[in-house]
Amino acid sequence: MTLVNKMIVKISNAVVSIFGSLVLVFFIIYLLPGDPVLSMLDPSTATPEMVANLRKELGLDQPVYVQFVEYFTNVLKGNFGQSIVNSEQVLPKILEHLPATLALTLTSSALAVVIGVTLGVLSAIFQNRWIDVLSRFIGLFGISMPTFWSGILLILIFSVYFNWFPAMGSEGWQTLVLPTLSLGFVGAGLIIRMVRTSMLEVINEPFIVTLRAKGLTERMVMYRHALRNAMIPAITIIGLNIGELMAGTVVIETVFSRQGIGRIVADAIMAKDLPVIQGVVFFSAVVYVIVNLLVDLSYSIIDPRVRRSH
Repeated sequence: MTLVNKMIVKISNAVVSIFGSLVLVFFIIYLLPGDPVLSMLDPSTATPEMVANLRKELGLDQPVYVQFVEYFTNVLKGNFGQSIVNSEQVLPKILEHLPATLALTLTSSALAVVIGVTLGVLSAIFQNRWIDVLSRFIGLFGISMPTFWSGILLILIFSVYFNWFPAMGSEGWQTLVLPTLSLGFVGAGLIIRMVRTSMLEVINEPFIVTLRAKGLTERMVMYRHALRNAMIPAITIIGLNIGELMAGTVVIETVFSRQGIGRIVADAIMAKDLPVIQGVVFFSAVVYVIVNLLVDLSYSIIDPRVRRSH
């Protein structure tokens, strides 16, 4: 299979995944317990006319297949519906708040990668030394630490006690520091463990011994050959980690009062605003699939053996 054919297959799989996400998002309304229309209205003030009007507004008075075709057609047109709370269009609302979430996701992902790869490599090279023990402790601490707890702790230390960074808001780079640290360290934990494990496996391979026997410096052996081979499984974890960090913004944006799409979906859940919930979930699923597609396609760039094997 040529590289072009491989890319076509992967892109086709991504399209199928996105369509599957669309189907699941559509059927959220039927998976909820009880009548979704009644759950969106105040039972004490809802009248039969209000229930009927909302059901008609959401298109729930039509057969399921008609509803799905209409929903699918609208999504292809970029129409994710409108909020029940304030009648705003869902997609423009998502795009308006997307930059704040992207900034947080990208900076926390970059921090996680820098910390995770650096400590993972050092931990493997200096196995059973103090840097290895420290790296494993940081990795375990990052994996075990809930994001809401780390966020509150950072606010108490750097906002309340030292007054170095603002605790709330999404304007300016200062408001990005504490949320980035909170998400970044959590994301770094898994990367540290994966990179360390991969590096330990690679540095014991016969070709590493051969490279040393040929007279290559230890630095070149480790950072040019061992690290490049160890990064394939690590890249997979990094791609999944980006998706998990984007999902983690729901908690972090609530803790730090940031106006991103995580905060939108949290507010929509509280208000039982189903169209907004569906729109944000589907949009996040599309971003997650695209990120993992790019990660999958990057394998052949990082390691040419992957390209030649197909």
